[in-house]
Amino acid sequence: MDLDALRFADFSKLATAAGDWSAMAKKLWELEDDARADLGGKAAKAKWAGVNATVTKGFIGKTAKEFADAATEATSIGNILRDTHSELADYKARLDEALRRGLEKNLTVAATGDGAFTVTMNIHPDRTAKGHSVPEHTEADATALRDEVQRILEGATESDSTAAKALTMLVSQSPYGFSDAAYYDRDRAADAMKDADRIARLLKGKGDNMSPEEFDQLNRDLAKYKDDRLFQETLATTLGPRGVLEFWADLADPSDGSTLQRTRHDQLGDFQRNFSLTLAGATQSDSPAMRAWENDMVKLGEERIQTRGSQVYGYQLMSNFMRNGDWDNRFLGDYGNALIATEKKMKLPANYWNGGLPAVPKLNFTGEDFGRDPMTGFMTALAASPGAATEFFTTTQPTDNAQYVLGDRQTFDDTPLNSKDGNAAREATGAALVAAATGVDPNDVTARPEDLTPEHRKVLDRSLKYLSARGDDFPPEMRDDMAKILSAHSDVVHHSASSLSADEGDARLLDRGQLLEVSKQLSRDQNAYGMLNEAMNREMLKDIHEDRSADPKETLLRSGSTVGFLEEARYQALKTDKDDPSWDAKWLYHGFGGAANFIPVLGDAAQRGVDALAYQWQLDEQARINAETARQNGEAFAVREHQLQALADEWIKAHPDSGASRYVLTTDINGAAFDGNQRAQGLAGDQ
Repeated sequence: MDLDALRFADFSKLATAAGDWSAMAKKLWELEDDARADLGGKAAKAKWAGVNATVTKGFIGKTAKEFADAATEATSIGNILRDTHSELADYKARLDEALRRGLEKNLTVAATGDGAFTVTMNIHPDRTAKGHSVPEHTEADATALRDEVQRILEGATESDSTAAKALTMLVSQSPYGFSDAAYYDRDRAADAMKDADRIARLLKGKGDNMSPEEFDQLNRDLAKYKDDRLFQETLATTLGPRGVLEFWADLADPSDGSTLQRTRHDQLGDFQRNFSLTLAGATQSDSPAMRAWENDMVKLGEERIQTRGSQVYGYQLMSNFMRNGDWDNRFLGDYGNALIATEKKMKLPANYWNGGLPAVPKLNFTGEDFGRDPMTGFMTALAASPGAATEFFTTTQPTDNAQYVLGDRQTFDDTPLNSKDGNAAREATGAALVAAATGVDPNDVTARPEDLTPEHRKVLDRSLKYLSARGDDFPPEMRDDMAKILSAHSDVVHHSASSLSADEGDARLLDRGQLLEVSKQLSRDQNAYGMLNEAMNREMLKDIHEDRSADPKETLLRSGSTVGFLEEARYQALKTDKDDPSWDAKWLYHGFGGAANFIPVLGDAAQRGVDALAYQWQLDEQARINAETARQNGEAFAVREHQLQALADEWIKAHPDSGASRYVLTTDINGAAFDGNQRAQGLAGDQ
């Protein structure tokens, strides 16, 4: 900002603009409250079906959030404009005061026309009127005035330019919507961008040669700004995709004897998390700069990044930053499709991911796995973004993603220091599959069941298809994950397990053979088995109490059939693991971890029967411990007699006017259980 621009500036329009934006923000917050409480509230309570469930409800939810984002953006703009007006008005006042004091010493400041200015004598002593004198000044006075005016102009320029940059970035983050970045003053936005630029220069200039003290400050700064949108985007775009990868490659590689590897090894995990949150937040921006960043990062995935002592693929480096934070869905989709395409070209990806000259020992510092398998970090990111996960597992072009990661993909041990743990990539894939099939992040303990959509059902169908085809090679790491998925979809699972036959016209019906095989595999693990049965017990109670069938007795018979179906799955599991029935010997019902987020909530009437049914089911499980694994034959389905009796009693409570006797109803449900068991045997091919 030059001298005359500040001296003669009229900031009244800027003040008006700041006031207008603040007034608009106030109105938008009122609309946001209406949209969230009225529009969003009614949408959440309504029962949606068909296209409305997937399109209309989602549109309403997105629209309600847009009001919040619009209000946030308007508030931030108003705050920045208000602070900028205040600062510029202050700089103008300071300039006027400096010029006034200069005149008192016969000094004037004049613009030279090229943005510069000069300090000169105002009136030469020789030109004063007779009998008058002019104030005296020294060369030091002129220099001091010049320096003061220069500082004022530099400050005004900084205020004006950083405000312009902040406003431009705020608006560009969401060209077709509104940004959720919140700023309460201009200084916060300006400081965020300056600190991001400083950190980018440090990472580019010194890399892992920075001092331990500089690294500590870097970690503190990243933690401080982990939720700051302008900081995130400025750091990511200034450092660039290649800069991100090259820095992490050098920091992780200990071959150069880096001081940080020796003195700050225990802090590398914190840094990895903080940097991950920064990059993830940056991808939420839809600005052209960040779109280009994301595209370039995907392209760098299959490149080898040279460290001082080895070479590491871009995917291996980037995926380790994807274990934390909320990553943009579009980026996740592009990244995942490209990663799979690269692995398919490799033929044997494990050979490549374990390669190197020599391999960098550890690329991940936030868990046991070494971070060499890029699928682990990517799937962890998918689990935290259920929408992206659903899209990934339903994508069939250019690759059938579900078939590849659930069936075909080659895995390898990425935790060689612990030979008894599971496979990290499969653990992460299981979590991502849960998110895809349920709409719930399985790692978020506060998440609650989502309304299931046709896309969630599609993920369920495809997961049953590919995982059941693996038979006894079903990944143990995914047993509890599939239990959560079947729990969330307990309605169609109960409907299918209790069906009398295949019916192509029944849209709710799952492939019963696939369902039985997957249920068998879950039944090989105590926690997964318990979770599945707990969910089905609740679903059967819900079905009994919310009966909508033409014949109320159908719910009783369907409950028996499902019990028989699940018992066959358990018998098949016992037969498979007859040489190692270890969990059966230490059975103890304790409530099953992770189930709460996925088991649908029951009404009051059904909820009252949960504990009683759980107790009776537990008695049957304890009785099994002392029994042989031989199949229980006969009309009295003895292995489940307590559970079946409890279901019959619950049916009587729900239908007190039925007139049916307890004996007859218990006989009926036992018969249905036996029939269901027999049908399941047929599906399994047992004789």
